[in-house]
Amino acid sequence: MIVESLQVKSLIWPNEEATKAWAEALATNTVLHYAIIELHGNLGAGKTTLVRHLLRALGVQGRIKSPSYAVVEPHSAPRPEGDLTISHFDFYRFTNPDEWEEAGFREIFTAPGLKLIEWADNARSALPRPDLAIYINVENDYSRTVNLHAYTPIGQLLL
Repeated sequence: MIVESLQVKSLIWPNEEATKAWAEALATNTVLHYAIIELHGNLGAGKTTLVRHLLRALGVQGRIKSPSYAVVEPHSAPRPEGDLTISHFDFYRFTNPDEWEEAGFREIFTAPGLKLIEWADNARSALPRPDLAIYINVENDYSRTVNLHAYTPIGQLLL
């Protein structure tokens, strides 16, 4: 279970361009390179779209696909001090906690780099506390109401 957040911020993304602009701003924050970020929302809320914009803003080249079937998609973003390792998880189909150990996820989470997690509640017992949780809700006009919850000092810096 996640403890109470240290800080909360609310946003409205009226369209995908606003989502992209927010992702680009987030990408400039260097503490992002050490963060664990959860993305919450219903199917179609824009979790993967946000991740794609963020990865592009970080300089990831090539195809960025949803990890729905693979559970994790690794990415690398160029940095002067060495490439940033990014792991994009999607636990939508995750049902067995034993998979966590068998798949080597513990090693990924203890290694340096950015971790982005969709459907974290399906693996809650195995996951470390996130630095930031992003809750995306689709409104009737298709805008997004976004609530950001920082759970750590890194999360607070990301806000």
